[in-house]
Amino acid sequence: MHTIDSISQLRSHLWQAKLEHKVIAFVPTMGNLHEGHLQLIDRALEEADLVVASIFVNPLQFGPGEDFKGYPRTFIADQEKLMSRGCHVLFAPTVDEMYPTTNISSTVVKVPHLDQLLCGASRPGHFTGVATVVSKLFGIVQPDIAIFGLKDYQQFLVIKQFTNDLCLPVKIIGAPIARAESGLALSSRNGYLSDVELSQAAQLYRCLIDCRLALEAGEKDFDKLAETAQRQLESAGFTRDYFNICRQDDLQLATSADTALVVVAAAYLGKARLIDNIRLQLAL
Repeated sequence: MHTIDSISQLRSHLWQAKLEHKVIAFVPTMGNLHEGHLQLIDRALEEADLVVASIFVNPLQFGPGEDFKGYPRTFIADQEKLMSRGCHVLFAPTVDEMYPTTNISSTVVKVPHLDQLLCGASRPGHFTGVATVVSKLFGIVQPDIAIFGLKDYQQFLVIKQFTNDLCLPVKIIGAPIARAESGLALSSRNGYLSDVELSQAAQLYRCLIDCRLALEAGEKDFDKLAETAQRQLESAGFTRDYFNICRQDDLQLATSADTALVVVAAAYLGKARLIDNIRLQLAL
């Protein structure tokens, strides 16, 4: 695996692959890799001739008081994991390489109808930071395919939207959520949880499953379902953020007429803010 930290060197390295019309798949990450990230590499290898991963902790997507400085950085271990999984190229730029003038981007990418909902309401500016850095990375790597996990379903929709709107020639693929045996979605921030909290955290997925079963059984009082789930989470030790039943395509609150649904949730447990979702298709 080649590890490259400069934009110019990465472009030079990928140039021959592009001349040979090789399909390039890209997996952007912030490092501190877990099995969920590595499954994205597996999927990329199925789709492409050459797989590029990136590790970049992007300051633009962290708000005041969030954990940018304390975000776990495990670069050597991450390199080893990517190499063992068959990744071909690791792009690991510094902040100065990505934002060379002021360490922030003076040009930003926004998806207004998606970036102010749900996690966007809890973390103002977060998705502008995500959309901006991913669009920069797309411009640098110029992949044919990009793979994203569906745990952050809102992020996935934001990226699909700006990719379509800006006519970028990148196929966006969503990969299934990787879960622990308990059902807890794998996340870099799970490392903030104590052993007791890890056991408690599985309740988030159980609430999503309960909500899905109720919806599939014909329950139409979405507000009641959401509030019941919030109270169950609070009883399990969580502090509520949101638990909503939304339309899959735009994350607007669903009505009884909608059939393609996604149940999305975020809640705080100890030092961690956990997110998860579950999608379902109701019969007409």
